[in-house]
Amino acid sequence: MAFRVLIIGGTGQVGAAVVRALAAKPSCAEVVMVNRKAIALTTDLRVRRVILDTAAAQFSAEVTKLAESMVAQGDPVYGASCVGVGKGSMKWSEEELKALEIGVVGGFARGCHAGGITQFALLSAVGSAAKSRIRYVRVMGLKEEAVQGIGFKSLAIFRPGIIAGNAHTPSYAAWLGRLIPGPFGTIEQDDIGRAFVAEFISSSVPDGIVHFENAAMRSKSQSLR
Repeated sequence: MAFRVLIIGGTGQVGAAVVRALAAKPSCAEVVMVNRKAIALTTDLRVRRVILDTAAAQFSAEVTKLAESMVAQGDPVYGASCVGVGKGSMKWSEEELKALEIGVVGGFARGCHAGGITQFALLSAVGSAAKSRIRYVRVMGLKEEAVQGIGFKSLAIFRPGIIAGNAHTPSYAAWLGRLIPGPFGTIEQDDIGRAFVAEFISSSVPDGIVHFENAAMRSKSQSLR
């Protein structure tokens, strides 16, 4: 069955992996990327960009209009947020992180929901907990809580460990992470991208919330190959 995806963060490292995996699926009829500025796109006519001011008061309402126009096509439509600053978060204040991870992502997700999208996928991080003493982990937990509170029929939360193949991950860190078993170890960036797409195609939880850590993402990725 054909499907469409409305995504924010599609120009980032993980987001680009998701878009590549979507473009590789003939059943993906359209990918609409919400960006803050113009970027070069692939020649795949199914992928298009929409420039929106994420800091504007009407941002969420503009996303709603986009979602409504996609839903009106009649195919299933999925929302996805791959926003994340990862290593770069060390240079950001907590308020700046919250403005992006909770403010922008939350506004996008609310717009998707108001526009009729019922299934949403969210990039988070391993160990996310809203009450953590670790700033980045705490903000990721708060982001998860904000999106959970919106009321999507189905919400898939992806919590990768060390991401290999990512420009922000030093090669030595990815290598060392392979020695760490479990959710805090290394996972390939493209495995995350394929796991997102596999979840769109065959939802693990049609009604409710599901969390994917490294092993589950690898399994989802394998099912797409």
